[in-house]
Amino acid sequence: MSDPKPLSGKVVLVTGASRGIGYFAAREAAARGAHVIAVARTVGGLEDLDDEIRKAGGEATLVPLDLRDFDGIDRLGRAIFERWGHLDGMIANAAALGLLTPVAHLAPKEFDKAFSLNVTANYRLIRSMDLLLRQSAAGRAVFVSSSASHSAPAFWGHYAATKAALEALVKSYAVELKQSNVVANVFWPGAVRTAMRALAMPGEDPETLTLPSAVAPALVDMIMPAYAETRMVYDFPRKTLQPL
Repeated sequence: MSDPKPLSGKVVLVTGASRGIGYFAAREAAARGAHVIAVARTVGGLEDLDDEIRKAGGEATLVPLDLRDFDGIDRLGRAIFERWGHLDGMIANAAALGLLTPVAHLAPKEFDKAFSLNVTANYRLIRSMDLLLRQSAAGRAVFVSSSASHSAPAFWGHYAATKAALEALVKSYAVELKQSNVVANVFWPGAVRTAMRALAMPGEDPETLTLPSAVAPALVDMIMPAYAETRMVYDFPRKTLQPL
């Protein structure tokens, strides 16, 4: 008989947890028994998440934080160390779409803004959480990216470049973890009914899109202690796992 709470006693960090994929991933991790550290800018969304998790008998710690506050990420790492001494799972989901525009038209300020969240914030998370993940018996990190990192369609160069850079970081980081109990992977959710998708595709019928609640279980599967794959990308729409 399978364990209904396989993440019981585990500590899991989820960024971008106030809505969309991050919100449902946090709920899913809590439903599996994890204590969820939920990070997002939107306090109201975090409070709604906390209500849902507690209603289901789970536990969460809410962290209102803009991940562009890089010193705040360091403070978060220190707080996790002082309270738990380790981190069992990290779902790095928070991201910005950036501007859908010709590359030559991008303003430097807007270019830097998306890179600071999609790339630099994830580097700072790795920097601050690496030792905590290594202190776990089975540390698991998964970074939400996009197939746009490879396809890079016209006008998507800004977003695609951030995701390509993120995947390069994860690819290298995963190799650096080879002698540890930690694995690092990437997750492509595909077309999901989120606020970011609506911003990118304003004329699209949302009823044709996958719900974030349907994506969340596969994402949380990648932080389970038994998940041994590393340096891989899971393409959710195609249900395929391939090397980064």
